[in-house]
Amino acid sequence: MRYIKAELLLELLLDRLKGEMILITGATGNNGKAVVQQFARHGVPVRALVRDRARAGALLELSGVDVVEGDLLQPQTLGPALEGIDRALMISTADSTLVEAQCTFIDAAVSAGVRHVVKYSGFESGKGFDQEKFRYTRNHQQIERYLETSGLEWTHLRPGQFMQVYLREARSIIERGILALPAGDIRLAPVDIDDIAAVTFRLLTTEGHEGSALHMTGPEALTMGEVAALFSELIGKPVEYVPITPEERREYMLSAGVPVDFVEATYQQARERLNCPEPELRLDTHYRFGVRPTTFAEFLQRHKHIFNQSAIVS
Repeated sequence: MRYIKAELLLELLLDRLKGEMILITGATGNNGKAVVQQFARHGVPVRALVRDRARAGALLELSGVDVVEGDLLQPQTLGPALEGIDRALMISTADSTLVEAQCTFIDAAVSAGVRHVVKYSGFESGKGFDQEKFRYTRNHQQIERYLETSGLEWTHLRPGQFMQVYLREARSIIERGILALPAGDIRLAPVDIDDIAAVTFRLLTTEGHEGSALHMTGPEALTMGEVAALFSELIGKPVEYVPITPEERREYMLSAGVPVDFVEATYQQARERLNCPEPELRLDTHYRFGVRPTTFAEFLQRHKHIFNQSAIVS
């Protein structure tokens, strides 16, 4: 049996992409940045859309990355970003402008002659979760329908909860040994953003995925008690899971100055999750694109430095 070396596969990929350009929107966010880094790591040219070049940071230093300014809500600013673009990944902040921003971008992509838009979407993996009851999954569904009727080729990439959200609990874990979340005794199946980025790179650089809706979860269904135990192993001291109510979490977030729209959306999400104690594991997208699913323990080891006492600053 003949095996093609990785270098030859990359050469063939670069040859196929010659003359095409791919655009990544939302490139300064965690997800967009991870995708852009995949392109740079593989030596594949890409264009990164940012609202403010001065805040592009390390993106400006990445080889093969063309950083351009533009705002999804202002189509008149998108001309340079969309010029010569064959395929685009659409990511924007999950806030009250989500639907307007992405539908405006879709219209601009149609006008610019873009062929294929990959929508970075989302879903809740809990069995029986009513996607309409959570504002952001409801918004994503609305945008998906708009994209499907736009005349563009489309693909929806629908990851569930991100492992990275647990990094927000670092201070409480280190200083108090507590993981306090409104999750009762339900199980969740968080997925690593880096897994999603690896899939996205392959999706954007290969053909045959048009018209697909691709779901992603992590490989494990974990209770928060099990998550706390993994944190205990990581930092070498006990971490206790303390279940709180969605109302308690909402009050804490409001007192911390978190925007009201985001607080109310996550409150809706937490309440609905409590009605769906078991997630549906969806690893088919990982396997389709040859990406090994990252376990939560592996994820924590990769981010162990965040949980050093010296890394927690006041």
